[in-house]
Amino acid sequence: MRAFIIEETGDVATWGVREYESAATQPSDVLVKVEFSGVNFKDAMVAASPSRIRRSSRLVGGVDAAGIVMESADPVFRVGTRVAVHGGDLGVGRDGGFGDFVYAPTAYLSALPDTISTRSAMIIGTAGFTAMASVLALEHRELDRDGEILVTGATGGVGSFAVTLLAARGYRVVASTGAVSQAAWLRERGAERIISRTEISERPDRVLDAERWAGAIDCIGGDTLHQILRSLRYGASVAASGLVAGSQLTTTVYPFITRAVNLLGIDAVQATSKTRDEVWSTLGTLAPTLNFEPLTDRVVSLDGIEAALEVVRSGATRGRILVDLATI
Repeated sequence: MRAFIIEETGDVATWGVREYESAATQPSDVLVKVEFSGVNFKDAMVAASPSRIRRSSRLVGGVDAAGIVMESADPVFRVGTRVAVHGGDLGVGRDGGFGDFVYAPTAYLSALPDTISTRSAMIIGTAGFTAMASVLALEHRELDRDGEILVTGATGGVGSFAVTLLAARGYRVVASTGAVSQAAWLRERGAERIISRTEISERPDRVLDAERWAGAIDCIGGDTLHQILRSLRYGASVAASGLVAGSQLTTTVYPFITRAVNLLGIDAVQATSKTRDEVWSTLGTLAPTLNFEPLTDRVVSLDGIEAALEVVRSGATRGRILVDLATI
């Protein structure tokens, strides 16, 4: 098969499209014919030289994929089942979705609802899964429909999906972005207001800011998350999944003990089967009313992945980069 291979010698990593034979890690692994994959920020981190998260000296990249089950001994994922494949050490410690085929344990598989094609599943991808999980986490904490919900990093994969999904569920969405030129695109996705990164809080000199946000989805981390915490309404929550602005969080306990705010960590890697089922089921319910195509930044072949990774590293994406292995 053809695959995008990442190899490391010493501290130097190289990558490119090569002929490659994948193999099952365990006898129970399911073989999936990949139709589509997506390029994620995590893929760029895996392909860095050196990489802090890659756990294999040679592997097929790609932390998510969607396709058709070709070989399986599992009664749930029978041959012919359309599935999304993501999570665990896929594309990090074992061969991932940047190839014609991928072997994966059933814990990484989710059967797709009838309303979601394999193409749409990878426009959604890990980013859309994370966004939906974030929305559901906020709703489980009684998200207020009357207040404004903030989304940071709104033009990125997770952020753009969060804007779309929140708006589809009837919330008032405020999109924060450093790419103010994309304001019209964000309004088309459902954002009610567009603000810059510096407008998240009004009085950064105070321990606590005015109570502004009824909830938030943060895809940035660092000081941005600190500013959100100090400007949430009483009892409100922020679902955090990003660290592009830094992995360190410097804040105080005041938002937690005087406003009872909640910091909810969102993880798509080790998500339980219950979470996976809820996320994909909810996406399947919303799918008939949503057009996923505008959330596609571009479509590339295996040969276009290297350039796509540079685009992701530079933060110049607007939505998802789709890898088409079905027709290209």
